[in-house]
Amino acid sequence: MLNSQRHYVSLRLLALLPLVLFSPAVIAFFVNPHVPWGEYLGVFFHLSILFLVSRLEAAPWAKAAGYGWVALDVLTGILMINDIPHDIGWAIRLGGHVLAGVWIVSSSLVSKAWPVTVVGVITGLWLGGYSFVGDVLAEPFLRPASILILIWFALLAIFHRPAEERSAAPTGTALA
Repeated sequence: MLNSQRHYVSLRLLALLPLVLFSPAVIAFFVNPHVPWGEYLGVFFHLSILFLVSRLEAAPWAKAAGYGWVALDVLTGILMINDIPHDIGWAIRLGGHVLAGVWIVSSSLVSKAWPVTVVGVITGLWLGGYSFVGDVLAEPFLRPASILILIWFALLAIFHRPAEERSAAPTGTALA
């Protein structure tokens, strides 16, 4: 039986998985934003984030926002695959991005690595903030957030250490 308290996969791998799944979509955003496989890969990308939401330190309400983001973006992907009008799917996706911004900013603010914090806060604010101006700014204004989120995933993979490791690490305040 699986133990819910045991981590079977490292957080590094959990951060690299969405990075790998989202990279082709980011490239497509700049080459051909309406590739037919994009929504399929997007659904898998968002599902992979479930594992990251569960493992990153954040307040319960922030984790709920992360799960809400995944649910709304998976819903949007499946709706788009089934040919709903783009405007409907886009509005749902932007609503999910507000929740994504809340989770990314909140989980980044408790990170002990300043690069994760800085890039995460900028990413979350850009991603969530665009949702409020997406009706007046074209979709290309959202593209930098996709690059930033890839950088954020990479920084999580590089810098993240579990809380128990951080608390066991020497603080450098010992007297000689």
